[in-house]
Amino acid sequence: EKFGIGTRFWNTSVVGPDQGNETMGILERIKEIELEMSRTQKNKATEYHLGLLKSKLAKLRSQLMEGPKSSGSGEKQFEVVKYGDARVAMVGFPSVGKSTFLSTVTKTKSEAAAYEFTTLTCIPGILEHKGATIQLLDLPGIIEGASQGKGRGRQVISVARSADLVLLMLDATKAEVQKALLEKELDSVGIRLNQEPPNLYFKQKKTGGISFTATAALTNMNEKLAYGILHEYRIHNAEVIIREDITVDQFIDVVEGNRQYIRCLNVINKIDAVTIEEVDRLARIPDTVVVSCSANLNIDRLIEEIWEYLALCRVYTKKRGSPPDFNEPLILRDGATVEDACTSIHRSLADPNRFKYALVWGRSTKHDPQRVGFQHPLCDEDVIQVVTK
Repeated sequence: EKFGIGTRFWNTSVVGPDQGNETMGILERIKEIELEMSRTQKNKATEYHLGLLKSKLAKLRSQLMEGPKSSGSGEKQFEVVKYGDARVAMVGFPSVGKSTFLSTVTKTKSEAAAYEFTTLTCIPGILEHKGATIQLLDLPGIIEGASQGKGRGRQVISVARSADLVLLMLDATKAEVQKALLEKELDSVGIRLNQEPPNLYFKQKKTGGISFTATAALTNMNEKLAYGILHEYRIHNAEVIIREDITVDQFIDVVEGNRQYIRCLNVINKIDAVTIEEVDRLARIPDTVVVSCSANLNIDRLIEEIWEYLALCRVYTKKRGSPPDFNEPLILRDGATVEDACTSIHRSLADPNRFKYALVWGRSTKHDPQRVGFQHPLCDEDVIQVVTK
């Protein structure tokens, strides 16, 4: 009974007949295009045709993610207010240990049980580490086809889009299969894991046609294909400058303009259920940490890796004639400048008419203290003293 109720509740969303038909129509068109792409041979003669099919597919998937246009959709959102210095979202299939991990490292108790779909909404927890407050989100387990809205997957994935880091929670007994499926689901909704945005300038104009310039040799793209993709999006006036060898998918990502490039860490749980040789092999996969939440194995290492991947920077403040305050650091992003630190203290300090200079001690300086301006980049554990006019 428990399984049946859980599953029925999970798939329930109040949508009108028109909205349901619209979604089904988009899904059918997506299937038709995917079938045509699988039947088409990949060679020089077909790359233009395949490029246009990819752009049609991306356009339909965007429509699917936006959902029905009507505001009367009964799909319940579970967006959580952003809190703390960074947000980490745990994404994974049911019963891989997301709730157990949240309960282990935070004071929040998320219900964990031996049956699937124990967690039915987004449960936030707070992880305190090195003076930073990190918000951990325990999201409900997603199922295959989540990107098309199955199992309320659309809401789960929309919360993941707002995260600074995605933890892919995987079961050690089927890690590689789960990883491939999760990456496919996230990729199809515009989340690019551990990728950099392509070095490409794209801007729509009102007149003047399409201007195409490539400053690097292109092996996967050409001008004709770029024109075809832009026409598919009904863009007839634009400026395109490509500065590196990019793929058709990367070009479509820039044209769509709604892609999220997020750091990702693969967390392989339940390592106590496999052999030591298998654990050793899994641990050598890039961007991966192996843990056991129930046996509390390697959790400290995982928290350190989360800190490294978030690339946060601690900056301590100092008043004139007083020692630095090492209890409450400013938590900034990696590559932050003196201006960012001033804004973090109080935005009035970032006013050029008020700011005179700053004294900085630490790894970012040539000598201690160094007198610097707004654009000086800060390093982790620097000490700053702001001098005003």
